[in-house]
Amino acid sequence: MTSDSRARVLARIRAAVADAPEAPDVTRAYLPRHTADNPGGLLDLLHENLADYRAHVHRTPPDGVADLVARLLDERGARSVVVPPGLPEEWLAAAGAERRGDEPRLTPHELDGIDAVVTGCALAIAETGTIVLDGGLGQGRRALTLVPDLHVCVVRAPEQVVASVPEALPRLDPTRPLTWISGPSATSDIELDRVEGVHGPRTLEVILVTGP
Repeated sequence: MTSDSRARVLARIRAAVADAPEAPDVTRAYLPRHTADNPGGLLDLLHENLADYRAHVHRTPPDGVADLVARLLDERGARSVVVPPGLPEEWLAAAGAERRGDEPRLTPHELDGIDAVVTGCALAIAETGTIVLDGGLGQGRRALTLVPDLHVCVVRAPEQVVASVPEALPRLDPTRPLTWISGPSATSDIELDRVEGVHGPRTLEVILVTGP
């Protein structure tokens, strides 16, 4: 499109909407279908929707996280794991995999040679089965959760579990690098055949930590 034709098209659009009324204010007081007074129900819903997206979901009390992380890494054959800055040391206390830090930053080639990453999260959304990362402590930069083939994510319940996206947004900083994860990376672009691991981890293991 030339600059003259573009100008003509835009002029016609402006003329067509010149007399249009102002858009009305829209009240956005969304009501979640599930409320925080039922944390057990929210956790069950999150578990169900995560599994529906083909994530592997596990529940454990806080003192079981280390053994569960170690077992998941071992079962998946992960011999090396990325450790984001600020990840609680006790989460990997029982793991036998080689640990790689990201300070200084690992190169894409180095990341591609690492089997797994273990992170925390910012929030988990029950109604959509979505985990949100914001690059905070224990989460690391976005590349850490996109390149390794296995992502083990720890969610602390109930404080990190919200019912809906409208409840999540006020708790998130829009200036941070938000990553919204609903199951392992997958696409069905080619003949509607689902292929996992195309642009992110092939396997997502989610640990729901319950109890004090």
